[in-house]
Amino acid sequence: MKLLLLCLGLTLVFAHFEEDHDIVKCNFNMSQISGDWHTIFLASNRMRFIQRNGGMRMFAKSVQALHNSSLLFKYDKKTDGGCAELTFITDETKEKGVYNVTYDGHNTFYIIEAVYNDYVIFHNMNFGNGRKTDVIEMNARNPDVRQDLKERFEEICQNRGIPKENILDVSDANPCSKSRWKPRTPAPLWMRSDSWEETQRYE
Repeated sequence: MKLLLLCLGLTLVFAHFEEDHDIVKCNFNMSQISGDWHTIFLASNRMRFIQRNGGMRMFAKSVQALHNSSLLFKYDKKTDGGCAELTFITDETKEKGVYNVTYDGHNTFYIIEAVYNDYVIFHNMNFGNGRKTDVIEMNARNPDVRQDLKERFEEICQNRGIPKENILDVSDANPCSKSRWKPRTPAPLWMRSDSWEETQRYE
């Protein structure tokens, strides 16, 4: 009986979360995804990819929906020479809502869920050197971490086989955020995606 009441309580809490947050899980309006974002959580089945100096440890700046169904992403990434701004143009596949981009191997990703004015969660699958690496990323409009977002992210990761201990709070870890007024350092050649475009500007 206690277990039944506990399950009922959790169901009601989960339903209340979804009701309050207008969660979208399919048929995304990509124009609503456009705008500024901050990466607050990263998770992976292979931690070295998201730890310091890892290939997938980067920090979202903005997303722009393009007219041809592609998405343009801008990220900050720490390099040996300072900070680089990486720009990716990702192409939608034949499967609606699924995108491809080449970076450190081949990447296929999709949105798990979003609240357009609050957060978006991506699941990226990287294929390189004969191995698959899953990276789940939560970006938020506001860099402050709320407990409900943390719990939601943990639940999503665990449902996809990524344990809680493989989740990193990177909301205050962007080494480039304090130097955005400085000229950008071009990304090294090995880091550039096929659609990379060099930007070296003042913000």
